[in-house]
Order: sequence, then C-alpha cells, then structure tokens
Amino acid sequence: MIAVEPAWAAEAPEELLRELPSIERAFWDQLDADIVVLAPENARDGSEISPQRQSLIREARRPIIPRIINNEIRWVACMYPTPALAQDAGMTTAAFADFLYGACLRDWDAEGERMRRIADRFDDAEEVRIVGVDTDLTFSLAGRHGEVDAGDSNMPAGEVFYSPVEDSADGVVTFGEYPGWYGGHQVQGIRFRFEAGTIVEASSQSDEDFLLTTLGTDDGARRLGEFGIGCNEGIDRAFGNALFDEKIYGTVHLAIGAGFPFLGGTNESAVHWDIVKELRNGGEIWLDGELAQKDGAWQF
Repeated sequence: MIAVEPAWAAEAPEELLRELPSIERAFWDQLDADIVVLAPENARDGSEISPQRQSLIREARRPIIPRIINNEIRWVACMYPTPALAQDAGMTTAAFADFLYGACLRDWDAEGERMRRIADRFDDAEEVRIVGVDTDLTFSLAGRHGEVDAGDSNMPAGEVFYSPVEDSADGVVTFGEYPGWYGGHQVQGIRFRFEAGTIVEASSQSDEDFLLTTLGTDDGARRLGEFGIGCNEGIDRAFGNALFDEKIYGTVHLAIGAGFPFLGGTNESAVHWDIVKELRNGGEIWLDGELAQKDGAWQF
C-alpha cells in the first residue's frame, strides 16, 4: 500500500532510500483510513530494484508499520481487472474480471459465520502441525486467537489468520507449488527450516539472493509473523498475487516478518511476506495431534 517510483528507487542515493521524507512521514502519521485500488499496467514494476535497495526501502517504512498492523489506519485494498493482471492469471481480461468479481461478490455474512467455526476450532488448539510435500512444520497458537477476514479489509476476503508464538516454529516447510511474490520478484521453490522459531536454513530454486537479502533485513524477518488459512471457495487457482492467492480454499500461508499485535503477535520487522502452501493434494493440518484437514477438506 506504500508506493515507490521504481525509476527513482533504482537511482537515488542510498541515504535517501533508508529514510522517509518528512512530508510522507507526516502523511502516514495523520492518516485515518486508506482505500487502495491496485491497477498495474505491468505487474513486474519494481523487480528492477536490487534486493539491497529494496531492503533499504523497507527500512525506511519501518516507523509507519505499527499503525498499519495495529489497525490504527483502517484500510481496504482491491484489484481492478487490468490486462496485466489478466495475463498473470493466464486469462483474457473479460474472463479475469469474472474471476475477480466471483471471488469478491459473496455473501460475506454467511462466509463469516462459516469461517468463525474454523477459527473456533483453531482457537481451542495449542499446537498446529502442517504436513505436505517436503513439509513437516509445527508451531504454537497457545494463548493466541484468530481473526476472520470476511470483507473488512482485503478484497477478496476469505481467510482466518493468526500470529503464531514467536519462538515455537520447528521443522521444514517447502513452497513448491506456488512462487513467493514480493517486491516485484517471483521466487520459485522456497524452502525454510525452522529451529526454536527462527529460520536457520533458507533456499530457493530462483532469485535466492533476493530471498536471503530479504531475510537479512532485520532480526524479525527470520520469524513467523502470520499463519493463515485460505477459505474463499470462489478462488480455485493462483495467479501470482498474494492478495488473491492466500485466500485459495484448501491452502495455508505463512508470512515471515511482522506479526499482528492485535492478535498477540510480538514479532517486529520491516518485512511481511505471505507465501502460499498448497494442501489439496496430500496435505494435512493437525491440531494437538488430531487430524483437522486432509487434502483441503475439513475433518470436523
């Protein structure tokens, strides 16, 4: 939601990149609400900015992140069906528009009730275990509660999300089904190994320098800030935008970086990168040793 002109970011002196201009800082300090319509002409804008420069830009944004993640700034974001987004989805513009509106124009009161039942089951659990292709990861939600996204911020909505206990993640997760999209980069085959909540090994099949530079942004970038459960039955495929892909029914997503204080999260970082994991083909979610989801189908 914070735009940077790519041409300027690629050429400006580094000392200007790492600090917000005073007028922009004042804008974000005074802002009460933010309405964002994403309508890119080129979905790869920003990919030409080096990983090191993107890290400096994230450093500059750090002071305004707390107001956003604490919901002090009310916001809503949605996409407009541009040809660029349609091409990313592998669709015509008209077909993509139907896909977009089908994911957004739902009975959100009914959807909220359905997702609340899912949230209640996770709220009652302490340990979550995610099992899938080259994936066996556990973490704790003890003392944490979930938020149901039923059209209050992101649109399309359709997720239940948490901030896991910061030192609890252990095991391996591989995001082999979908790339991780961040800062205009498409990173294929991301794999993390966690110990005591921290990523101790990280690799990817492409753009690994960008991945490792992002993880090195600050200490919090190597911890989980979010665990989310995709619940939107109107989204059955990914097209490379986290706003959509993290809502795919039968998937989960993990975000490295900043957690949500209003959900009990304490992890601080200039990074918040959502990466989607497919569970509809051989995946499982276990809650306190009890199977809760298999192949994307709930077991309760």
